[in-house]
Amino acid sequence: MPATHPSPNSELKTYEPDNVLKNGYAGIFKRSFSEIARNRWLIWQLCKRDFIAQYRQSFVGVFWTIIIPLLSAGTFAVLNRSGIFKFAAVLVPYPLFAIFGLMNWQIFSTGLLHSSEALVKAGNMIVKINVSKKSLVIAAFLQSFVAFLVQFVLLLALYLLYGLLPSPRMILLPILLAPLVFMTLGLGLILSILNSIMRDIAKLVSFIMTFILFLTPVLYVKPGRGLLATVSRFNPLYHLVCFPRNYILLGDRTDLYGYLGWSLLAIVAFFFFLFVFHLAETRISERI
Repeated sequence: MPATHPSPNSELKTYEPDNVLKNGYAGIFKRSFSEIARNRWLIWQLCKRDFIAQYRQSFVGVFWTIIIPLLSAGTFAVLNRSGIFKFAAVLVPYPLFAIFGLMNWQIFSTGLLHSSEALVKAGNMIVKINVSKKSLVIAAFLQSFVAFLVQFVLLLALYLLYGLLPSPRMILLPILLAPLVFMTLGLGLILSILNSIMRDIAKLVSFIMTFILFLTPVLYVKPGRGLLATVSRFNPLYHLVCFPRNYILLGDRTDLYGYLGWSLLAIVAFFFFLFVFHLAETRISERI
């Protein structure tokens, strides 16, 4: 039989191993953001499903997002007045100061807890369906914004209760909280992968979160000196959580440069963790 040769016009296909790095770093980020944009409907549906499932069989429902901050602020107020903990006086009504801080804090705490567990909770879906892993983490992270919005309404109600008007600086709140969002989502991406390998990660995050809350001046004014003052200076959460509160509520710009520095690092960390997640997500289904 005579040998056959491909015609000059025939298309030759070359199969190569999967190597996302061949597209370059810019290509990886472009593909990542394109994937997120394409799956925005999926992200919304997953977020809505998780929200309904979280409060479906709860008697109090979404009002837990109000009750817990009020109990936390009330506990600290009682401890402060009893002399067990003694912190500097606040220049505004303490409930305003505390709820504002907790409102910002829960973006980090709730967002990180939900996003770190996203892949494990969606294990059956990941194994059976080729679903966007980034969409799962982002949808879980967005649960924190539901609590944020509910607590923001509570904050406005407290303004009315005390006969105060929100400062015009309040309009800057979304911009000032953007670095915190970037940092939380970046950490959520990387912790979701680690949690799919070692299930202890989510439990460890939950335990550490409570400990960090007491070291971060969310419910009290940062001391002027001492161990807590030193810890706060090097604590990124103090700058990203408390500076927006202090600036909007009190007009305090003392830690502006620290906030700007940690904001830059938070954005860089987000892109780095997104890059690592993109490289690792093709192997996630093997670990679930």
